[in-house]
Amino acid sequence: MKRRFSTLLGSLAIVLAGCASMESPMHDEPLENTYWKLTRVGNVTAEVADNQREAHFVLHAEENRVAGSTGCNRLAGSYQLEDDTLSFGPLITTRMACLQGGETEQAFLGALEAVATWQVEGEALTLKDETGSAVAHFEAVHLY
Repeated sequence: MKRRFSTLLGSLAIVLAGCASMESPMHDEPLENTYWKLTRVGNVTAEVADNQREAHFVLHAEENRVAGSTGCNRLAGSYQLEDDTLSFGPLITTRMACLQGGETEQAFLGALEAVATWQVEGEALTLKDETGSAVAHFEAVHLY
């Protein structure tokens, strides 16, 4: 009886160890070529207004171009990336008038202007200003 119990415990330990090694370790999403959805800008949680897109951006590595949405208007422009420093060149936006989300749009554009560094942890991106203070938070969205 003791021998069967020991064998059972040994088998269970092997199975559990195998399951633990099958779990994939969390990896950091790449900054470029990832859809980054705005979750918070400054101290304000980003919300999607009815009939509007969520605020987001994608850094397209091939041409150092940024494209996205402020939640109301589309945005586009260029960016410069070197190690953990990031800055945006002139950004252009469409000029649609939206009944909701204007405050988020202005805060989002202001945050992009203030960016100096970035940090990705798993699926979370934090953009920081020159003092190291967080100006905006994002989460990676997998499109397929």
